[in-house]
Amino acid sequence: MSRGYAVPGAVLALGVMIPLAGLDRGIDAFARAEFGVSTGLVFSGTLFAVSAALTVRFLALAYGTIDAGLSKVTPNIDSAARTLGHGPFARLSRVHLPIVRGSVLTGALLVFVDSMKELPMTLILRPFNYETLATNVYQFASDELLEECSLSALAIVLAGVLPVLLLTRIIGHSRAGEELIPRQADER
Repeated sequence: MSRGYAVPGAVLALGVMIPLAGLDRGIDAFARAEFGVSTGLVFSGTLFAVSAALTVRFLALAYGTIDAGLSKVTPNIDSAARTLGHGPFARLSRVHLPIVRGSVLTGALLVFVDSMKELPMTLILRPFNYETLATNVYQFASDELLEECSLSALAIVLAGVLPVLLLTRIIGHSRAGEELIPRQADER
């Protein structure tokens, strides 16, 4: 499950591109034989390929944070909700989702920031004339046009720093709130 994050982006891009190119060839051969029409690239060289590769790469990151949140949901919590008459949908919406909401948002934020910084996969798999912030910075920096790439680079830095500050603030507030909860005599 966690190997996608350990594999270099270029290797993973090739691992996604080769099967998608084979699928494209198969679809094109079928369309030519049956309809006399060439389909061209259906999957490879599209945003689908980039999305598939980013999903494989960062699934472990999202899974880890969501799994940590789900570990807070114990069978006793489900039993208590069932005892109170909550059905499966009510347990999901009133018990499980509020408990894991922070973990899901944290996972989404981490995946968003890492996806925005991912350069090798987007360079290999992106459609023609499609630029991301990372490819924009790379293109201008390789041409030594540093002033032109500065705004994109600053946007990447801010997109990485602002979520960290937000998460730090949220975690700080949640721990400060725990101190306000009165402890029972046997816990001291």
